[in-house]
Amino acid sequence: MKLSETKKYLITVNSISRMVAFITHFPEIISLTDTSGDVTLFREMNLTDVVVEILFTYVSLLILYFINERLFHFARGTKEIRWESVLLSFIITWIASSLMGKGFVYVHHHMGIPAIDATMHHYLHPLRDFLVSVMVTGSSDLMYLNRKSGRIQVENQQLRAENIENQYEALKSQLNPHMLFNSLNTLSALIRESQDKAQQYLQELSKVLRYTLQDNSTHTVFLSEEMDFVNSYSYLLKMRYEDNLEFDIDISPEALHKKVPPMSVQMLVENAVKHNEISNRKPLKISIRTDGDTLSVSNPMQPRMSGETGLKIGLDNLSRRFRLLFHKDIVIKTELGVFTVTIPLIDA
Repeated sequence: MKLSETKKYLITVNSISRMVAFITHFPEIISLTDTSGDVTLFREMNLTDVVVEILFTYVSLLILYFINERLFHFARGTKEIRWESVLLSFIITWIASSLMGKGFVYVHHHMGIPAIDATMHHYLHPLRDFLVSVMVTGSSDLMYLNRKSGRIQVENQQLRAENIENQYEALKSQLNPHMLFNSLNTLSALIRESQDKAQQYLQELSKVLRYTLQDNSTHTVFLSEEMDFVNSYSYLLKMRYEDNLEFDIDISPEALHKKVPPMSVQMLVENAVKHNEISNRKPLKISIRTDGDTLSVSNPMQPRMSGETGLKIGLDNLSRRFRLLFHKDIVIKTELGVFTVTIPLIDA
């Protein structure tokens, strides 16, 4: 936990422990303040006895919270805590509370530490142990849920920011003057060559822009949608580079029903195009294929002499999105002159 989070947790635990310590001994406090002599449940009891009992309960609660934090990490909210863990926490807390109570009684009898000896007080011990266990486990679970909820909200905000940045960068890439100049040149040539091809080019360009501008508030899309976008995007690229750019796409039907972050595959294709030379001398072949629960985009490494950079968000952004969304990461590998990026496919 961060320092501020640790401080907040300690303040919360301290406040709960003090409150519970006073509430569990409320009958004794009332009996102590009674001056009429009508209350006889707790005989031969003085102020020192009550104060020591309250302090013992307070310290016991702090110890119980410490045990729960060490064993189950309720305060961190970083790992999933199932109901089995909550039940185990309650059992351990109840046993520990009972043992500490017996230890306190032993110290009282053998070392003379002040304590309440009233019979009713001893009868209430099991009930108090149960209530203390419920309070410690319940409040620990509530703190865990609260911290988990806060973490999820932060992650959702980060994802929204990542998505907006990703959409902006992708759109900027599509609409930058260089891209528009190439697109208009290609369209102009197609109009002279074939109106049918020009119409097809406009349709594919429209699909690319529509997908880029769509609201991906869920942060994920089916791979089938992403591949429709990639096919349109690759069509534009092939019209520009002609036979110098080739795509080898092998996607299993089962993989199409899995999910990926939007524009993730397209970004890998764009990186390959931006970073590598594509010419008659060095044609580029980009392979996109699935293998079980993964998808890989690979290409031979043939760096551009101009040193043109890729998208600013790049692979770091894609890696962050996968970690935030699925707690998984991408794999980047260079082997035998081939650059490959493998991303996980997520079940719908």
